[in-house]
Amino acid sequence: MTSPTDASVAEGQVPTTDAAAHEDAPTERVGFSVKVGEFEGPFDLLLQLISKHKLEVTDLALHLVTDEFISYIRGQGAEWDLDEASGFLVVAATLLDLKAARLLPSGEVEDEEDLALLEARDLLFARLLQYRAYKEVSAIFADRMAHAARRFPRTVGLEPQFAALLPEVLFEIGPDQFAALAARALAPKPIEQVSISHVHVQRVSVREQAGIIVDRLRRSRVATFRSLVADCDTTLLVIGRFLALLELYREQVVVFEQLTPLADFTIRWTGDEDTDVAVT
Repeated sequence: MTSPTDASVAEGQVPTTDAAAHEDAPTERVGFSVKVGEFEGPFDLLLQLISKHKLEVTDLALHLVTDEFISYIRGQGAEWDLDEASGFLVVAATLLDLKAARLLPSGEVEDEEDLALLEARDLLFARLLQYRAYKEVSAIFADRMAHAARRFPRTVGLEPQFAALLPEVLFEIGPDQFAALAARALAPKPIEQVSISHVHVQRVSVREQAGIIVDRLRRSRVATFRSLVADCDTTLLVIGRFLALLELYREQVVVFEQLTPLADFTIRWTGDEDTDVAVT
């Protein structure tokens, strides 16, 4: 009696095994590995040992690690990973600062810069742990993105048992009413026009204001501009009387005086009593 496996072999078929499946599967890219002293393994493992104080950073020859990484990058050729190189530079700089802090004496420190470097030792470890945390979170995001890429939204219609639960839509208007509603909604809106019929602009006659000023100056001979416009209830009247004063000055029947800066503006009458002033 032959087993199914023997039968497959007899027919010339090669049985599929997990090992064969693994061989056919694409191989993942191997990351950078370092070999320094008694340690040999992935660069991430080296970081974990240092962060857990299982490996002394002062025993680590950083120049050897850097030389190995440069050789590793050159071996990759045009397919070298920019993210991996950037991550190595960040961690290597952190390890260099950490090693410099460890090499300082632990006794009394006279230099304030050395003291600050010693106090920053814990911060350097925190940066190392932060790098690990970001890398682990990035791996979680990558895993979720890979799983989400195999998910697709539901594109089928509503199932009959659920469609029966919806109420029937009843229209009480016909096609003509629908067309009228559409025409009303799509019709261009008229441009709004603001009416100015209620706005009343008071007209001011410069000739009339000049007559008022002449009558007052003939009686008082001298007056300030403030007193001449005291009875004006609008700005237009003030402007009209100021323009009238300019016309009277051009006719050489008034002169202006101001004794000090920002003092009251004084107008003095210089014309005759019977002078006929013509203001255009």
